Order: sequence, then structure tokens, then C-alpha cells
Amino acid sequence: MQLKICNFVFVIFDLLKRFGLIGYPLKHSLSEKYFLEKFDKEHINNATYELFPLKNLLSFEQFIRLSPDLVGLNVTIPYKEKIIPFLQEIDETAVKIGAVNCIKVFNIKQNQTYLKGYNTDITGFEQSLLPLLKPYYKKALILGKGGSAKAVTYILDKLNISYLIVTQTPNNSNQISYNEINDDIIQNYFLIINTTPLGMYPNIQSFPELPYHYLTNMHLLFDLVYNPLETVFLTKGKKYGASIKNGLSMLLFQAEKSWEIWNNPDLSVNF
Repeated sequence: MQLKICNFVFVIFDLLKRFGLIGYPLKHSLSEKYFLEKFDKEHINNATYELFPLKNLLSFEQFIRLSPDLVGLNVTIPYKEKIIPFLQEIDETAVKIGAVNCIKVFNIKQNQTYLKGYNTDITGFEQSLLPLLKPYYKKALILGKGGSAKAVTYILDKLNISYLIVTQTPNNSNQISYNEINDDIIQNYFLIINTTPLGMYPNIQSFPELPYHYLTNMHLLFDLVYNPLETVFLTKGKKYGASIKNGLSMLLFQAEKSWEIWNNPDLSVNF
């Protein structure tokens, strides 16, 4: 009788699919909550989703070796660009973007995995932005130049929306510093997108330094941060009549795209 019970437990464990999120810190993330609720609602009983707060990527390869039941990972700040050298293959679109936020794990044989990177942020951002677009959104200010910003620029290029990147360390012609933003720039860039973690929990009092008083009701402030749902950046925009949008729907759209990738048996890799 004891032997039968042990065999049964082994089968259940063997069928378990493990998913998760890597990044640091992860206290702000709603990904675990979203996926666990999804599994419960859709009666997905053989999957789990966990947060893996890696302080650096030095332990990443060991983490993969010790996780034989791992099927897929999401990647968040600060590793969307840094993770690339650890992958065996990158989807063509993710190569163009230069950032990865989704990894499909292929177990090719015992103790050997093959990791392929994708970018689902582009799906999340595009599907969140499209319903909000106005004909006069011809130019955008992008705050930040990290991995999330690269996904944003990819979609803006696709939509023929020109942009300026605002960063503390500008180093090319389409980048400016925060102190260069003036009335003229604000009045010519009606779409302002925050891709930085400023305002994100637990540092909810931080915000990008902008001349908010130049904003009008023609502006849209889009914040990729979703925790809290209304950051100081958005609150300041709303004060001056701007439309506002947080990053929650982007999170949900990209999460569903990740789930599709992880569970698509037709996706190939070049072993």
C-alpha cells in the first residue's frame, strides 16, 4: 500500500509545470497573483507560478539546473537586456528589440535545457495603447531607455509615431535629458510614456521630474508601472487635465501572450 501511494505522488510531481518571474526586487509584482488566480479559475491543476528574486544573474545557470520542472519564465527589471547572453536562442522579434521578458524552457535531455527568449511586452503595450490613440498623437516622449523602453520604441516605430527618449545620460541625437524638457517640447509631444520604475511600490512617492504645469487635456500619460494603480506621475498629469493610463492592462496582455508561448508545441528551436 505504501508503494502505491509513493508512485502516485511521483506521477503528480512529474506532471507539474513550473512557471515564474525573475528580477529584483519583486515586491511590486502582481504576476504570481494573476497566474495563480488564472490557474484556479481555469481549473489548471498541474501548474504553479512563483517569484524568483535573483539579486544578480550569477546564480541563474545554477537556478536553471536545479529546476528540472521549469517550463517558462517571465523577466522583469533589471534583467530584460542582461539575460540575453544566458539564452541559447532569441526570437527574431526580440533580437530586433534587444530585450527579452519571456523565456521558454526546453528540456532536451536529462540535466540539459535549452532556453529561448521572446518579447511579450510589445503585445502588452500595443494592445493597451491602440484604444487610446488620437489622430494628433504623432510624437511621444519616452521616459527611460531600458528594456521596457525598447519594447515601446518598437511599437511606436510600427505605428509611425516619432519619439524622443528622456534619460539622465543621453548619448545620441534622439535622446535628451530631463532638464531639457520645456514648454515647446511638452506642447509638441502629446504622448508621454514612463518606462522607468519611478513611482513603483514601495517607492511610491518618486516620480519623473517634468514640467507638469505645461500639460493640457490633449496629453496622454501612460505609465508602465501598475503598482500602485495611480502613481504620482499619473496624479500630476490628471491634475492638469491629461488623460492617464497605468500599466495593468499591459501586464495582463503580456502575461497571456507568455502563457500562449509556453504552451505552444509548434514553436521550434534550433538545437
